[in-house]
Amino acid sequence: MEEKTMEIKIQVDISDTTASKQVEKDIPLSPAARVFNAPKLNCYVIAVLGVKKKIEPYAVMEGFKQSLIRHPRFSSKLVNSGNKNRQKQRWVRTNVVIDDHVIVPEIQTHNIENADAFLESYLSDLTTVSLDTSKPLWELHLLDLKTSDAENVAVLKFHHSLGDGMSLMSLVFACMRKTSNPDELPTLPYQNRPSSGLPAGSTCGYRFLWLVMITWSAIMLVLNTVSDGLEFIATILFLKDTETPIKGNYQLSKCKRMCLVHRTVSLDDIKLIKNTMKMTVNDVVLGVSQACLSQYLERRYGGKKKKVGEEEVESKRNLNNLPKRIRLRSTLLVNLRPTTGIQDLANMMAKGSKCKWGNWIGYIVFPLSIALRDDPLEHLRKAKWIVDRKKNSFGAALTFIFGNFIMKLFGVEVTANIVNRALSNTTMSFSNLIGPLEEISFYGHPITYIAPSVYGHSHALTMHFQSYMNKMTISLTVDPTVISDPHCLCDDWEESLRTIKTAVQERGSAL
Repeated sequence: MEEKTMEIKIQVDISDTTASKQVEKDIPLSPAARVFNAPKLNCYVIAVLGVKKKIEPYAVMEGFKQSLIRHPRFSSKLVNSGNKNRQKQRWVRTNVVIDDHVIVPEIQTHNIENADAFLESYLSDLTTVSLDTSKPLWELHLLDLKTSDAENVAVLKFHHSLGDGMSLMSLVFACMRKTSNPDELPTLPYQNRPSSGLPAGSTCGYRFLWLVMITWSAIMLVLNTVSDGLEFIATILFLKDTETPIKGNYQLSKCKRMCLVHRTVSLDDIKLIKNTMKMTVNDVVLGVSQACLSQYLERRYGGKKKKVGEEEVESKRNLNNLPKRIRLRSTLLVNLRPTTGIQDLANMMAKGSKCKWGNWIGYIVFPLSIALRDDPLEHLRKAKWIVDRKKNSFGAALTFIFGNFIMKLFGVEVTANIVNRALSNTTMSFSNLIGPLEEISFYGHPITYIAPSVYGHSHALTMHFQSYMNKMTISLTVDPTVISDPHCLCDDWEESLRTIKTAVQERGSAL
């Protein structure tokens, strides 16, 4: 792949910006950021943005000059100091040369037979290259490449030490504006939380019932938290998932090339299922993912039999090739930081105001029910039951507290080893983020889709879901030596969504 970088140099002296006046001294890395910088857990976040028009690099660079690089983390480099045993890492402010971060490869499109495959290859190449620690740990790649779902593509690459996925994507949204009104920030939906207080005018009977419910909820909260805490410790020590065709071996996959693919489906279909089943979008996405993985694994386990001939494939189509009692768990990332609105982040970049930032994340070990079911809606019910159970627990907060405690006691390397061991004993990672409700633009370039993901941790499969307008984009990051056909996994997800939607509609018509 022949590439030549466009020579556009813009140096930004952050000493003249308001944001730089806010932070005059060096800032030590947070415990989570230090773990993400450990050699055994060197994680990156990649966000692929499809746009509707040819990208104008200078417009994007000027936009970054007025926004992203005013953020302290994006105008600071990581500096190591101290001895090897007790290394100190700090963020040190520096001048930013935008040309060092914005890469505009010269792509010979007439030599490209499949633009989508070229993009996947380009993204895969990015996963093999580490960011230069002598400058701020981020890059932007602007590709003049027309794919099946975008006129051009922008790729943002961040080191995970800069922040957790939610804070990084919120910052990206804060750099964007509504297409209909370039002066307005994107609108993000919020969740209405029901009040837990006693209803007005409650009778004594209601008061007694309310007291019983609160007491029982508190008891279950304690029990669930203890149970989740013990499961997390057991996962670190000995509790391993079943060795399935999608479970990788992190000890054999260091520095390997990862493969990133995405697929966009209708968010309206997901909301139809959500409303009919009285669930959340997250419940539906997890339920469909369970159905998808069950279908994919059934085919992988039955692969040898299906190579004999087409007639045998047809005769065995309805047979269940899945082993019994598969333990397949996902780690769900949970944001523990108080919610920061994109308006606060926009103010931080424009005015230098203070805003909560950093890696404040905990983990939930989520068991996925892998089985072929006669009633596809059972996948939804199973997912919702487990989600509701996990919500009634402080397990995620315990993992955050436990990580900080181990860090203070034993240091970065031991903590990274423990996190790696916990992840390697599970099968996959899963996350779901809410995106803007209306069309937004990236410095004058209307967005068609947003596909973020993460790599560098010890999983062969990461599933990330990002909503945007009436779309849901599924991003898969896979180890191709374990999952060589990620597009088939996307096909299975779409097929599972259609099957569950049909079952929901049939149920609705029967009522």
